[in-house]
Amino acid sequence: MTLALSRAVELPAALLAGATPIHRAGLLDVRLAVTEAEIAAAQALRYEIFYDEMGARPDPVTARARRDIDPYDLVCDHLLVIDHADASRPRVVGTYRLLRQDVAMANGGFYSAGEYDLSPLIAQSGPGRQLLELGRSCVAPAWRTTATISLLWRGIATYLARHGIGHLFGCASLHGADASAHLAELSWLYHNHLAPPELRATALPPHRVEMNRLDAAAIDGRAAARALPPLVKGYLRVGAMVGDGGYVDHQFNTVDVFVVMPVDRITSRYAERFGAAND
Repeated sequence: MTLALSRAVELPAALLAGATPIHRAGLLDVRLAVTEAEIAAAQALRYEIFYDEMGARPDPVTARARRDIDPYDLVCDHLLVIDHADASRPRVVGTYRLLRQDVAMANGGFYSAGEYDLSPLIAQSGPGRQLLELGRSCVAPAWRTTATISLLWRGIATYLARHGIGHLFGCASLHGADASAHLAELSWLYHNHLAPPELRATALPPHRVEMNRLDAAAIDGRAAARALPPLVKGYLRVGAMVGDGGYVDHQFNTVDVFVVMPVDRITSRYAERFGAAND
């Protein structure tokens, strides 16, 4: 862990003074970014996590800026967790990028469409049950706690209710671009959490890798489940299912797995915990 990672990303206190958080928990709050400076702070945090910590490969422009930026940042909503422990220097310590279907369709489509065929999922959407793509999730190392993760999910739950979301989806990443190192995890996900055909996105060539490469009987299920990243485990706990095929993302040094979460399948325990808690 580098010093930069442990600092998170500071913002001027005055910038946040007039904004209303979605939820609070102690010295933390969760909110949607409303200024370019807030979005820039989220991009800087993403750079520290994805490039400095996880080994993604920046192009020269990205390396000079030390911000993880792509065109989708201009149209997405950015969910932020802010730490106010130092009142004069609040810090962005966690972020999620949110892209609603109506916004995506008006701006060239979903980010995940570059890796997966989303047509079955899109066919299931409609008025009052639109899709929401989750992406670019990260939390600074010192804040990877239940409190931070809970705030992010409470913010997402509130967003779902506001916008009539029927399904959440996105790509979750297994660290390391060598798919052979993830055979047990990929196969276990395929055998135990494969989405039904009507919700099953399919990985696109040429970077597709098969998930069903080990027989179910040959997998140590407990070990495979333990080896999954915390984000994937969290998705599975709220009813997530996976698409068909992994996708090797050499730039970000990952093998991506498509996850889809029908909102009406999220358990009441999680809905109450993340959506109905009072501040």
